[in-house]
Amino acid sequence: MYLNCHTYYSLRYGTFSEVALLQLAQENHVSQLALTDINTTSAGLNFVRKAQELHIKPILGIDFRNGVEPCFIGIAMNNDGYLELNNYLSEHLHHKKKFPSKAPGFKNAYVIYPFEKVLQNEMVSFSEHEFIGVSIADLRRLRFSRLIAFKEKLVVQQPVTFRNKRDFNAHRLLRAIDNNTLLSKLCITEQADPEEKMFPLQNLAARFSEYPFILENTECFMNACSIHFDFSKGRKPQNLKTYLGSQEEDEAFLEKLCAEGLPYRYPNVDEAILTRLEKEFSLIKQMGFVSYFLINWDIVSYARRCDFFYVGRGSGANSIVAYLLRITNVDPMELDLYFERFMNLYRANPPDFDIDFSHHDRPIVTQYIFERFKNVALLGTYVTFKWRGMVRELGKVFGLPKDEIDKLCDGNFQDSRLDGISVLVVKYTKLLEGMPNYLSIHAGGILISDRPLHWFSATHLPPKGYPTTHYDMVIAEDVGLYKFDILGQRGLSKIKESITILEATRPDEFAQWDIHDIKRFKKDPKINNLIKTAQCMGCFYVESPAMRMLLKKLQVDTYLGLVAASSIIRPGVAKSGMMREYILRHRNPGRAEELAHPVMLSIMPETYGVMVYQEDVIKVAHHFAGLDLGEADVLRRGMSGKFRSRAEFQRVEEKFIFNCREKGYDDELIFEIWNQVASFAGYAFAKGHSASYAVESYQTLFLRAYFPLEYMVAVLNNGGGFYSAEFYIHEARMLGAIIHAPCVNNSVAGNHICDKQLYLGFMYLKELEVRVIDRMLKERSLNGRYASLEDFLDRVLISIEQVSILIRIDSFRFTGANKHELLWKAHLFLTKNVKIDHPKLFRPEQQHFEIPKLHTTNLEMAFTQLELLGFCLCSPYALLVTPPKNTTGSKDLERYLNKNIDIYGYIVTVKSTKTHKGKRMCFATLVDQQGAVFDTVLFPPVAAIYPFQGRGIYRFYGKVVSEFGFLSIEVVKMQKQDYVQDPRYADMKTSAKVFGPSKKLLGN
Repeated sequence: MYLNCHTYYSLRYGTFSEVALLQLAQENHVSQLALTDINTTSAGLNFVRKAQELHIKPILGIDFRNGVEPCFIGIAMNNDGYLELNNYLSEHLHHKKKFPSKAPGFKNAYVIYPFEKVLQNEMVSFSEHEFIGVSIADLRRLRFSRLIAFKEKLVVQQPVTFRNKRDFNAHRLLRAIDNNTLLSKLCITEQADPEEKMFPLQNLAARFSEYPFILENTECFMNACSIHFDFSKGRKPQNLKTYLGSQEEDEAFLEKLCAEGLPYRYPNVDEAILTRLEKEFSLIKQMGFVSYFLINWDIVSYARRCDFFYVGRGSGANSIVAYLLRITNVDPMELDLYFERFMNLYRANPPDFDIDFSHHDRPIVTQYIFERFKNVALLGTYVTFKWRGMVRELGKVFGLPKDEIDKLCDGNFQDSRLDGISVLVVKYTKLLEGMPNYLSIHAGGILISDRPLHWFSATHLPPKGYPTTHYDMVIAEDVGLYKFDILGQRGLSKIKESITILEATRPDEFAQWDIHDIKRFKKDPKINNLIKTAQCMGCFYVESPAMRMLLKKLQVDTYLGLVAASSIIRPGVAKSGMMREYILRHRNPGRAEELAHPVMLSIMPETYGVMVYQEDVIKVAHHFAGLDLGEADVLRRGMSGKFRSRAEFQRVEEKFIFNCREKGYDDELIFEIWNQVASFAGYAFAKGHSASYAVESYQTLFLRAYFPLEYMVAVLNNGGGFYSAEFYIHEARMLGAIIHAPCVNNSVAGNHICDKQLYLGFMYLKELEVRVIDRMLKERSLNGRYASLEDFLDRVLISIEQVSILIRIDSFRFTGANKHELLWKAHLFLTKNVKIDHPKLFRPEQQHFEIPKLHTTNLEMAFTQLELLGFCLCSPYALLVTPPKNTTGSKDLERYLNKNIDIYGYIVTVKSTKTHKGKRMCFATLVDQQGAVFDTVLFPPVAAIYPFQGRGIYRFYGKVVSEFGFLSIEVVKMQKQDYVQDPRYADMKTSAKVFGPSKKLLGN
């Protein structure tokens, strides 16, 4: 009897989930009901899925509204009707069109006009599929209305938006947030009626007892509706079923592609390769995933035709078919990749292929996919209300002052000390936290469906300009829609730009190398030594302090070692305590035989009986605990955060423990293994995924080893990486580059290198307008270098504010004039001359201005660079009030092993974390006076006394310790060092300080 129900996917309007709606229906003995969210179908699929479990008949529809103003309700008679409704809604959402008062002529969908709207619009005739909705509130007017004559058209339309008074209050708050207004000023027309609630069926029938024909009409109406989606374990994939048009053609084509790929990948094909290929090919056909592989092949083939860089990763990288199709560059035979991780008969979903492209190329690939295939959409995802954001919104709605809102946001308060308004803010924040706030786009998910995607939901059109679904990846998989992950990655952009630079500047030398020749890189001692010594700044996935520390501890100097390290660094392995155990067993192989359980060691011999990869969860569950592969995969997925059924996961956990006890393992061992599985399964990589990362790491390490300056420029031009631009510039200097501030004659928007001369780009000048950069570069390209400041001002239309930035950063140093003199000239020139924004027939005659002799100190320039670039190009140690009292550096750590050291360091990065007892501790990476990097750790007692106080130089006193050969300093005390006062705003005596020739760190 309920044909108009809303969930919290009616954004900033509804107040509870689709599951709560179904539970409410159960409580009120409702056996069938319609979900009609406002202008969205987000909850539709899960509503149908859960309704089946709760034995409630689901009906789907849409409440079409302009803002909060109801127009009409569409109810799908069947799946074709739902498609019609979704097409209609999507058309209006895509083009931001208002809904008319009259619905179109749907063939398979009913239309219900609200009682009030029929009267307002003076509607007098209705088609076969059109009805008039009557709510409980409308009954008192019905008997006096002309609409009583339309007996066969009247149906119950009692809206359901709230469960209780608290929901109504939450609704009002959401409406106030949506309208950006104080609650006290919220217009009544922006709110729903407080009586939009669900009543037990007998109560509802009693209210309509005077009009039994309305109840009969409604019953017939609902009985005529039916909607079905298959959520069973045996569901068929809903992705594009065939690539060429028939299953037979697809299978023959895939076989042909694999045969063509064999000689490229394997010059010597042996029996093991053919056996593996046949096994995979057979299962791919059996599972119906042939088209899935071919579509991925199509995408990467297009990328290769366009000369785009890409990396295929994910569990699909475990596949030899994917390797032969060149979807991935990971050889599953070399790495003995576990076939069952990416596919087995117990899995309904195909393997994951995450295909990374340069962030410049990804939009082009996405455009290609939308043009190449018919039924395509981006996958949606919901951004939910978080604590701090919700507190801020509710604080504004209740009119709290900003300082009070800030205190509540921090969470440092006692409930007993809060005033009444603050109590309400906290109360409703807890209620609304986690509700959907707005619909966003999945990081890289694209759906390519066999049916029109509106079969499953409507789509909207976000700023990217591509249709986007109203549901997320979890429900998409539940219904059989499996995403293609097309991702943008700056690591690939760095490789691509490096190649572009090298082909332009060192073509003959670079022609001797093939960036895809990973086999050659794996054997290169120069590259492997970079890994072993952790000289990896700028290199993909291996440059962070944590990874650098791990590489040194493991003494990794092989590809396989790097594959393992790429997964060991993940949080789960460290959390389980197995990272340390892995290092111990790696450095002392006898330890594995001594401590590892024989079964664990036999399952994972290459990782010393330690779980490192996602496959290891499946292996342990299958071989150690006796679960079948389907149950093992439930275990893996259940820990990944993408899993639906906690009850199913619970059953598998219980069976894991039961089976282990049946095998005779004691509880201590069982729960030790279980805890290892539980702590890291959701964070670990598939081995093929790690191997794909390691391939890209080797490509960047090759560039770093043989073409370091060109590579560092590419890193800088593509947004850096783990560190800020300042430290990549420092690294380039340490590798031999001579760094120059931006120059109007040599610089471009990004960084530019010529031999060893690295000119910083204008992009670092945050206040310099993009149009000014474009204008001066275009003029330089057309008419040559600038001869002087006057020549520049003649040729480039620019304001005094903009040219001042260029002068202050010393972009006109080629003139030999002091920057203060140039500023005077610019002011006089731009004041005396009227700029005309069109080409001049003759060069203008310049006025000559007498400028007094002015001076600039190096110190003044350093502070100007700090202001304009965000960092200075000189040594930061030269800015100290008190020069360092020693020259101790990273080179001295070994000499001070197990002794206390006094050392100065310029902060590179600080990571704060908490111990298992919740106390804060810090890890800091710093640069010493010679430019070398060293690491410190501040344990909780020290971190509590000596907090880091932002960027700058600190003096440390602490003990040098070694863990597996990695040296660091356990800090006892530290003190931040003061910089001199900015001479531009200080007594001129201060500005007399100049830099001596020894102060070269971070500057030339």
